[in-house]
Amino acid sequence: MRVTTFWMEDLAFDSEVNGHHIVLDADDSVGGKDRGPRPKNLVLASLTGCTGMDVISILNKMRVKVDSFRVIADGEAATEHPKVFNKIHLIYEFKGKDLPMDKLKKAVELSQNRYCPVSAMLKNVLDLSYEIKVI
Repeated sequence: MRVTTFWMEDLAFDSEVNGHHIVLDADDSVGGKDRGPRPKNLVLASLTGCTGMDVISILNKMRVKVDSFRVIADGEAATEHPKVFNKIHLIYEFKGKDLPMDKLKKAVELSQNRYCPVSAMLKNVLDLSYEIKVI
């Protein structure tokens, strides 16, 4: 795997990932122009995307159909530089009719404990927790 990131101007960068471009930037207070997300927030997006794909794939194999699904990541960062995340809490929110909680739980646990490499990497360096909600 390879990602190439090009400096555009100011604090903006263009990252090419799998042939797709993502513009990264800082906010105005530190010299950026807010043209894209901050790199640290993309760690949360990578985590929610990775585990979300797992969960939907597993539920499809279990023949569980959800009407909608989202994963929310709340990250807590240290106050001292480099201000790394020290805690991340995931909220898996499912909407649907008569969703079997045992299968939802199984899908999330499989993602967290076996399949999602982003979760596996982050668990080594921070407190990663989660909860499941059916709305």
